[in-house]
Amino acid sequence: MEKVDNLDRKILNIIMNNARTPSKDVAIVCGVSRAAIHQRIQRLIEMGVITGSGYDVDPKKLGYNTCTYVGVKLEKGSMYRGVVADLESIPEVVECHFTTGPYSMLMKVFARDNQHLMELLNDRIQHIKGVTETETLISLEQSMKRQIKLETDENAK
Repeated sequence: MEKVDNLDRKILNIIMNNARTPSKDVAIVCGVSRAAIHQRIQRLIEMGVITGSGYDVDPKKLGYNTCTYVGVKLEKGSMYRGVVADLESIPEVVECHFTTGPYSMLMKVFARDNQHLMELLNDRIQHIKGVTETETLISLEQSMKRQIKLETDENAK
């Protein structure tokens, strides 16, 4: 597998901050040609370093006012993949992680309101085969969201 070098890290830091930054602007900051930036980004996509592109949408603007983290306990940890397959049919479940600790899984769920959340939990999630228990943590406010900052030779300590 190819390595990510210092120029790649500089490019990634810029486009992770704003994916809509024009290649010419990235090229100026990095001191290389626009073609070099384009080639590097394509290579990073092919390597699987860049896994997607798109826009972040604010769920609240679409009427999903309740952001919730749900800890899920499973009958057996080996049931995880089957449970995930069932969760994929619930659009309000936007993240799911297989975890260590008190829960088998931790999910992030968006609901329109508390009533909608209760319906998702009671009528959908808790009816999935293998789910034995859920614990709900409602997010009152998202205080921070960011991409990981990559060290380059210029900002290494």
